[in-house]
Amino acid sequence: MTDRTDLTPGNNPAEKALLVGVASGPRARLETETSVEELGALARTAGAQVVGTIVQERKRKDPATLIGRGKVEEVARTAEAKRVDLLLFDDELSPAQQRNLERAVGRKTLDRTQLILDIFARRARSREGRLQVELAQLDYLLPRLTGRGALMSRLGGGIGTRGPGETKLETDRRRIRHRIQAVKREIEKVRRDRHTRREARQRTQAPVVALVGYTNAGKSTLFTALTRARAEVSDQLFMTLDPLIRKADFGPGREVLVVDTVGFIQKLPHALVAAFRATLEELTEADLLLHVIDASAEDMEEREAAVESVLREIGAADHPRLPVLNKADLVPPARAAGLRAARPDAVLVSASTGRGLDELAAALSRRLALAPQRVRLRFPSRDARAIAGVYAAGRVVAHEVRGDEVTLEAEIPERLLERYREHLL
Repeated sequence: MTDRTDLTPGNNPAEKALLVGVASGPRARLETETSVEELGALARTAGAQVVGTIVQERKRKDPATLIGRGKVEEVARTAEAKRVDLLLFDDELSPAQQRNLERAVGRKTLDRTQLILDIFARRARSREGRLQVELAQLDYLLPRLTGRGALMSRLGGGIGTRGPGETKLETDRRRIRHRIQAVKREIEKVRRDRHTRREARQRTQAPVVALVGYTNAGKSTLFTALTRARAEVSDQLFMTLDPLIRKADFGPGREVLVVDTVGFIQKLPHALVAAFRATLEELTEADLLLHVIDASAEDMEEREAAVESVLREIGAADHPRLPVLNKADLVPPARAAGLRAARPDAVLVSASTGRGLDELAAALSRRLALAPQRVRLRFPSRDARAIAGVYAAGRVVAHEVRGDEVTLEAEIPERLLERYREHLL
């Protein structure tokens, strides 16, 4: 264990965190340990210094404390010995369990959900993002207020207290409920605004591709590689909260709008999925989902399943998608060959080195029917909008005016043939 003292923003010493996980038995221990390891990554992203981990095996979770009286005493001793400021539980705690643990151990106690909400509160930049995070926090914290005010004031602020704030939350439940309704109304306005912008994008005739995937799978790196637009890239979790939309140009008439969205994670809080529904609608309205998968991750299948679970929750389970196995530069050749054989519909790429991006562009062209088709089209000369649409959608090689008619010879994407079928010659 390192003696280095990490610093959180503001040059304050990092809170020392003890991680606690519960496995239902020996067979579930490995899965729990992997999940707790991810909890540690979340803790570090939130600015904490992880000083220890406790994983307990028990068949039934204790309704009062989750881990039982004996294990609570062990946690208390460990917390005292390591001078722990914060207990982080990998399982969601009921309001009563959280209060009982804080009283018994005398340390601020958070579960995985609250930790993720805290990270989202730090990451939210836009007004839309802040509203959605606030709604998720208010919904989650409302039933957890009773009896925590005095204890929280004694244990201090820091991780788990960002966002609306404990004092504000404890003032009046009725006022909190009113605030929840007000935030929901604001988010509904955001949803309508997003819908209007999507309709405007649809008029450009460019197909929309949305990147989805587990957090830290390399979505933002791939977004940058495809669009040549700058997006914040980091090994920290949840670097992207607000959707980014940029154009990717694969040649004349082969422009695509690419959307980078928030990453998913195992045990992603339902309240957060619900609150971010306005943002996640970008996925359900896209023409194609690129499911970006970290091919170097040992638990690749589990992460893929976690993403699929969220897609089902938002109604995108049956949406067209193209699996993209990213970080090929970190995958041994034998494993890469095995992945190609097992997933013939997937594309193996390295967004950071550019490997496989030409193959991905070709796959996108096939799936979105972007291949150019030479056509002759006839329009009434007064139909300026439709004529301009052909120029915008492809490459016009001949423009002939005869009387009140215009004949165009053009190359347009295959996907638009149906739109112009009545004008075909």
